[in-house]
Amino acid sequence: MTFTITVPGARLNAADDGSGDPLVLLHAGVADLSSWDAMVPPLVDAGFRVVRYDLRGFGATETDDVEFSNRADVIAVLDALGIRRAALVGNSRGGQIAFDTAIEFPDRVVAVVGVGAGIGGFEHDPTPEEAPIFEEMERLEESEPRDVARLAEMAVQVWVDGIGQPAGRAAPEIRDAVRSATVVSYEPGKDNGRPIVLEPPAAGRLADLTCPVLAVAGGYDTSIITAVARHLEANAPNGRAVLWPDVAHMIGMERPVELASLIAEFLAPLRPWA
Repeated sequence: MTFTITVPGARLNAADDGSGDPLVLLHAGVADLSSWDAMVPPLVDAGFRVVRYDLRGFGATETDDVEFSNRADVIAVLDALGIRRAALVGNSRGGQIAFDTAIEFPDRVVAVVGVGAGIGGFEHDPTPEEAPIFEEMERLEESEPRDVARLAEMAVQVWVDGIGQPAGRAAPEIRDAVRSATVVSYEPGKDNGRPIVLEPPAAGRLADLTCPVLAVAGGYDTSIITAVARHLEANAPNGRAVLWPDVAHMIGMERPVELASLIAEFLAPLRPWA
């Protein structure tokens, strides 16, 4: 059951399950809060309070055409639910938001788990196999009118099956969920708001990540994701990377029980913080 959290300029579609030490799960840019569905039961069973919401521009969240901070939205969700501190788990775009939030609001964040995560300001050249695919995705995003169906299929190819992997490598329900979420996010006339980026970006400020950091990357994911995980491990004061060879970008959908177990193990030394 979802409910609405009202924040300046938006109405966030949210869910809150379980009790105990709070986790906030931040979804990828090709997904919505339902992408975490399979992870909620094992995390709740492990004694966590699991909070999720659709980011602005995604799922059932409604936003006005206003400037906004994704970091401030995270804090507004915590405040609305009476949560003083939480661990943040972010997939892809959600991971970047999680790292940015931990830098801007260190007193509110216990730890960050980046799952196929990016970090703002990190530069990495795509492989020769990746470059033409990324160029085509960028062309499709900038074209008018957008070929939303083609964009959604490319999102499935890149983020679900993995570049160079056979179509249909991942389970059909995962492919369908990402396809549908991508179509929703590109609906004509949909207001996405105008996000205010963290300045200076996180890539040059990893020393400010004072909380423990775990970066999980899949071997079928794009090369930048593995590079980000290794960069975090090498440069964050308390960073660790875990590389899973046979999974792509949507690790929480492909390996929910295993990822939930890894998160619980990583966070165990910090508990309780509720």
